[in-house]
Amino acid sequence: MKKRFNIFTPKGRELRAAYKVAKQVDDLKQKYRQMSNEELSSQTNIFLEQIKKGISLDAILPEALATAREAIYRVHGLYAYTVQIIGAIIIHKGNIAEMYTGEGKTLTIILTAYLNALLKKGVHIVTVNEYLVKRDALFCAQALNPLGISVGYNTADMDADVKRQMFAKDITYTTSSELGFDYLRDNMVKDYSEKVIRDLHMAIIDEVDSILIDYFWST
Repeated sequence: MKKRFNIFTPKGRELRAAYKVAKQVDDLKQKYRQMSNEELSSQTNIFLEQIKKGISLDAILPEALATAREAIYRVHGLYAYTVQIIGAIIIHKGNIAEMYTGEGKTLTIILTAYLNALLKKGVHIVTVNEYLVKRDALFCAQALNPLGISVGYNTADMDADVKRQMFAKDITYTTSSELGFDYLRDNMVKDYSEKVIRDLHMAIIDEVDSILIDYFWST
């Protein structure tokens, strides 16, 4: 069934634009399915070279999402649907993507994270508890490590040296509470070299409703 959006509303325009780009990603399926593992893995270096030449993330977005989508499929046997591609684009644009249980937001987040990790400035994925932090970090690492993207996670029981190593990864999973405590501790260090969080660039908030409720309840 062809999707129709009300283009006269901001939400409708965003969805319509995302759907058009998602269609471009869908059209690349066979191209990336036919690649060998080595060819698929080499796509990351191609993207990095393009970025060095000044090409924007938006310009390589279809190819990057198609690469991550195929990598996830080869490792986990899960192929992101068009709705997940749309969600990844919406998140990349800095908006909230509402997805119901079973619509696959875990894959959606990985797609967005891969795209933005190509800038090599760090992507923080913030969620609600340490079980999800460890589970999703492992799932993400298995899919994206073959593409040359490093993935780590941050928990309360880690010492400063380990935290520093984890935050230096391309993608770092953490809870909102521990990230907040690390940020406060970083602002009390005597020397900048003692800080554990790298320069802030991008955060993807998983379970955004729960995290915002916790935040406003505590303030």
